[in-house]
Amino acid sequence: MAKNVYHAPSRCPVCNGTVDFTRVNCSECGMEMTGTFALCRFCALEEKHLRFIETFLRCRGSIKDAERALGLSYPTVRGMLEGALAALGLDTPPPLDKSVILERLESGEIDAETAIKMMKGVK
Repeated sequence: MAKNVYHAPSRCPVCNGTVDFTRVNCSECGMEMTGTFALCRFCALEEKHLRFIETFLRCRGSIKDAERALGLSYPTVRGMLEGALAALGLDTPPPLDKSVILERLESGEIDAETAIKMMKGVK
């Protein structure tokens, strides 16, 4: 008979604190380890964020393809992406350096005026 497998909780149901795991075992050989084990950042995500990230990755990071796969509008998919990034703590974009701005200018991704504005913010 197959054993039920559940998504591990990442927050305490009593106080909403972070949950640590103190015992893990191998379902194949029965090996057990005890200690304090933390969840990975993806393990702590809500199911809705995990499902979105899986779909987004299957769509090779294309918001347009994710729109079609999910049957949702661009703003909704964009909002889901922002929500997943926030849940992972990745909602603040990394600071740009001058070489990245120049590459974006050279590739035509941004115009000269935008590049100048961005350069003013770079230290």
